[in-house]
Amino acid sequence: MTDWPVYATITGPIVMVGFGSIGKGTLPLIERHLNYDKSRIAVLDPKDEGRKALCETHGVRFIQQGLTKANYRELLTPLLTEGGGQGFCVNLSVDTGSTDIMELCNELGALYIDTVNEPWLGFYFDASKGPEARSNYALRETTLAAKRARKPGSTTAVSCCGANPGMVSFFAKQALLNVAADLKLNVPEPKTKAEWADLMRQAGVKGIHIAERDTQRSKKPKPPGVFVNTWSVEGFLSEGMQPAELGWGTHEKWMPANAHSHETGCGAAIYLMQPGANTRVRSWCPTRGAQYGFLVTHNESISIADYFTVRDAAGAAIYRPTCHYAYHPADDAVLSLHELFGAGKMQEKHHILDENEIVDGIDELGVLLYGHGKNAYWFGSQLSIEETRTLAPYQNATGLQVTSAVLGGMVWALEHPNEGIVEADEMDFHRLLEIQRPYLGPVKGFYTDWTPLDGRPDLFPEDLDSSDPWQFRNVLVR
Repeated sequence: MTDWPVYATITGPIVMVGFGSIGKGTLPLIERHLNYDKSRIAVLDPKDEGRKALCETHGVRFIQQGLTKANYRELLTPLLTEGGGQGFCVNLSVDTGSTDIMELCNELGALYIDTVNEPWLGFYFDASKGPEARSNYALRETTLAAKRARKPGSTTAVSCCGANPGMVSFFAKQALLNVAADLKLNVPEPKTKAEWADLMRQAGVKGIHIAERDTQRSKKPKPPGVFVNTWSVEGFLSEGMQPAELGWGTHEKWMPANAHSHETGCGAAIYLMQPGANTRVRSWCPTRGAQYGFLVTHNESISIADYFTVRDAAGAAIYRPTCHYAYHPADDAVLSLHELFGAGKMQEKHHILDENEIVDGIDELGVLLYGHGKNAYWFGSQLSIEETRTLAPYQNATGLQVTSAVLGGMVWALEHPNEGIVEADEMDFHRLLEIQRPYLGPVKGFYTDWTPLDGRPDLFPEDLDSSDPWQFRNVLVR
């Protein structure tokens, strides 16, 4: 296909922060679907490793420089204002202070998007900070405070709009509409946050798993001492070493002994005193069925739970779904995690599998809405590496689910340039999915009778709640 739809025009410069696997995959989508002056796009990255040559192939200026808390204003200000028009900062890097950069963009009148609420370098592994201070909850609360402080009509900054967080929030709304229709609730589509939360409550949804299974396989076995992944190793290790976090539902009757709640903020989540990449949960995806997943912290675990909270007149939560990631990464990444935790240290070598190294497999990423009258419903993308190769260059199936969401978020920001700081849950999911779906492969929904009580060998006593299969007590692998 060469007749790509052009969705919007960028009148000023574009600055891409980071040109790893996601940055490389996003650039061709920007070229296909947006109007802009190609002489006014720049890429910032502290590493070359072939990035400069690829940028030159696309006629893009490459600046080998990393952003830090000390230099981000000095570097970004001239790049985002040069030549007039409204600039756009596309932050696709790790270790970049998202809130600080989006606030600078607001000062400059520039649009902004990122895929993760990133802190500055050192945050994730700062032993002087307690687990609560290193949580995504804390990062999100900082961004929400900036959101509340903004004046009405400030420039749009799209926070956390990749595959997850991001696309899965769009899936959650569509999945809820599908379940509500099948339950014959006969209610109009919600228009406000309160109406969406009330529909989730009416549907009887107890919780949501961001249920993902990555079956992409490399042509070569994982070498010892190398962390192999299908997306950013640095990003995965950073979030994997944060405490496991989950949105905490009002139906839960039991809490793990090492769980803690937060004393300030929205109150929608709890965290465990253990890393998410070493915390397992029981979940379900359509192709492989029941699976163990890692309860890695993600922004959407908190934002979705917060968005669908119903509160009484006094502000107390009277309904909230449990929400958390249940991630089974590619098998090489699972082996890499076992190696990491077994050795007690991170591998020095990192490797991201590109589209040419993968022999087959899909990234099956969706939302599992559970506990309602039809038990559980998974809705999401089943994108294969084979289809990815036909759709867009420089990425595997995992990457394309992210980069297409970035494209959608950019288009939405250009169409709504004065919305202040927004999360994916607040955006028009119909419009976002309209832009994304050509890049997502099959997007389908599946009901299942599976529950976390199924498939247990009953050879040893377990502390379960048989009265309610969908209690977190039954989901957590202990």
